[in-house]
Amino acid sequence: MTVAIDSDKLMGFVFKAVDEVGATLNAALVVMGDRLGFYQALADHGPTTPDELAERTNTDQHYTREWLNAQAAGGFVEYDASTGRYTLPPEQTVAMTDPNSPAYLPGFFQIALGTIQHTTETIEAARSGAGVGWHEHTSDVHVGCERFFRPSYNANLLPSWLPALDGVVAKLERGAKVADIGCGHGASTVLMAEAFPNSRFTGSDYHQASIETARQRAAGLGDRVTFEVAAADKFSGSGYDLVTTFDALHDMGDPVGAARHVREALAPDGTWMLVEPMAGDHVEDNLNPVGRAYYGFSTLLCTPASLSQPVGLALGTQAGPARIQDVTTAAGFSRFRTVAQTPFNLVFEVRP
Repeated sequence: MTVAIDSDKLMGFVFKAVDEVGATLNAALVVMGDRLGFYQALADHGPTTPDELAERTNTDQHYTREWLNAQAAGGFVEYDASTGRYTLPPEQTVAMTDPNSPAYLPGFFQIALGTIQHTTETIEAARSGAGVGWHEHTSDVHVGCERFFRPSYNANLLPSWLPALDGVVAKLERGAKVADIGCGHGASTVLMAEAFPNSRFTGSDYHQASIETARQRAAGLGDRVTFEVAAADKFSGSGYDLVTTFDALHDMGDPVGAARHVREALAPDGTWMLVEPMAGDHVEDNLNPVGRAYYGFSTLLCTPASLSQPVGLALGTQAGPARIQDVTTAAGFSRFRTVAQTPFNLVFEVRP
């Protein structure tokens, strides 16, 4: 059967694809601008020529010229044709140069660029159903992940997420025993430890290099913070007043087994704070820009990570609250509620 082609729709799609190619290349350009100090120089000096940017960053003007033009074409910087100068608008200045802002974005681009570097391996894994482990990726994935999520933790964990949990802050102030599972570089662990000096914290992650970084980050906190290399279903200790898991459950091969271990390690009145990527329960709920990015990460990073581990449940980055609750229920938890959310995260309180 012959299908009629609408030429206007076809060309509309072609130009959408052209925009997609530009966006793909821009991930590398953002990482380039971040590492070479281009964004910071623009923020510090205002309207700038390519030659001035090259001089201020000790780089070559041929590169700064093309980089600035690409950024202007993509709307990241503004170009004044009358002066030949480029300006980083104030909103972009916050997003691209302020690591303390929850809108800080360079880490998001860094983890994206690191993720696509293993596309060849992921394609082969898709043919066989195998996985690609978190530890097999470049450091851009590990560093970018922390740089993306850490500003949100800094902005929300202490003022809103922990206070949303029933009675947890009071326990932490008195002195609680806390386990942070899948802690990565320890950003969340250290943040809590600095805020609650009477409590004791143990962070764990299966990735040796991340734990080494976490130990460096915790220098100066003494024996109040310890880190161990351990899978999520094998972390040590028991009687925890609080267990936390930040953006990691969906990456696990056996999230039910990990949840069961959390259940066993909690004190009878303990709480598990589970932070997961923002998602609805149905595909149609996630057909938006955030869902699109997370489905991309799910295909290329998170699902392969889960499939590389025993069980390989592969929840996916967009699992949604219902599937997460199913995991906790299967592990023996009876109480589950959403207590907070941001544009990028959902926060659940899970209790026995």
